Amino acid sequence: MFKQLSLLFSITHSQNILRRYFVVNGFDGALTMLGIIMGFYMSDSIKLAVIMNTCLGAAIALGMSGLISAYVSESAEQKKQLGDLEQAMVKDLGSSAYGEAARLLPYVTAAVNSLSPLIIALIIISPIWAATLSFELPIGAVETAMLIAFLILFLLGVFLGRISGTYWLWSGIRTLFIAIVTAGLIFLVAT
Repeated sequence: MFKQLSLLFSITHSQNILRRYFVVNGFDGALTMLGIIMGFYMSDSIKLAVIMNTCLGAAIALGMSGLISAYVSESAEQKKQLGDLEQAMVKDLGSSAYGEAARLLPYVTAAVNSLSPLIIALIIISPIWAATLSFELPIGAVETAMLIAFLILFLLGVFLGRISGTYWLWSGIRTLFIAIVTAGLIFLVAT
């Protein structure tokens, strides 16, 4: 399976696309969870189960949106690229390695696009889930979830810094700043 995926990536040069989908949708998942959690944090006493269910619903919706949107768009793009290449070569490439890659890539892309925001969202809401199961946390569950969201956004920035060859700390601080501005805007609107 990994050999086949490696061949798929080398034929289509899709690792850059997958990396972008991972980061963009991971960022969406983290900022969405931060926004929802901040909104509840600014509200009067809300039960953790309500916060958990709201965040879980949003995480599932983000995952499904990523799955469907990536599959539909990548499937269309791959069909077009395969058709253009077949037309240029005046040959049917459907049974070739490139044809197989063009058929498999939309599934891989959809999986990355879907799992990135879903997994990141689940990591962020894990302290809230733990608190609903009566686990004791050193600080409040909502506060811990917000800190995890800030940390993940910082780490996504670090990852982008490493990819671009820029200073990783600066890149991480930049994405953390975006998260702080987002939280600040929510704070301003909610007060």
